[in-house]
Amino acid sequence: MNIVLVHGAWHGGWGWKRLTPLLRRAGHEVFTPTLTGLGERAHLAGSGVDLETHIRDVVGVLEAEELDAVMLLGHSYGGMVVTGAADRVPQRIARLVYLDAFVPQDGKSLMDYVVPERGARFREEGERTGSVTPPPPSLWGITRPEDAAWLTRRESPHPYACMRQPVRLQNEAALARIPKAFIYCSSPATGSFDPFADRYRHDPAWRFFELATGHDAMILLPEALARILLELAA
Repeated sequence: MNIVLVHGAWHGGWGWKRLTPLLRRAGHEVFTPTLTGLGERAHLAGSGVDLETHIRDVVGVLEAEELDAVMLLGHSYGGMVVTGAADRVPQRIARLVYLDAFVPQDGKSLMDYVVPERGARFREEGERTGSVTPPPPSLWGITRPEDAAWLTRRESPHPYACMRQPVRLQNEAALARIPKAFIYCSSPATGSFDPFADRYRHDPAWRFFELATGHDAMILLPEALARILLELAA
């Protein structure tokens, strides 16, 4: 199966380094695009980078690589991106997976869902500077000093326009037919994704999984996360 992993805010394609070998070893093609303005593409950051830019980034990968039957996964903010991308090219998507991620409704932005006190900080800094600096690694459950150092060396400020811009869905009927799964990272939970976990835990239309780990499960528990993804790809 073709698996496309879309990272969250402040991260980049580098964040999947511990997970991708496990999926490729099982025979899957894995793509880990870095969104514009982040990671090795941080030099492209600017006021014109928004959610629409990132949706186009992912659609561009799907189309340029001519990928079909794709398991498209979004982590955290990446849930905003994969929802928009799947809405644009639903015929290419076999399954949507939300890894502790936002599952937006049409017309909603990340700022509509983030924990209010955290959102207030994002808004203040974002409106003042145009970007938002990363929270401490402990929010993601990263506590080992070597992991925290590895993470902070690579994280980039996130363009605020991405957080403020609402997603606009054009093919909601087709989007609704795509099988979906939600993976909840519960220990410690960040708070922003609890409402989605509560909504999908008992929804028969969704596959629901819970990992007793922090938000960055691909760094903290790559083996356990790989087992879930391999089950979904089977």
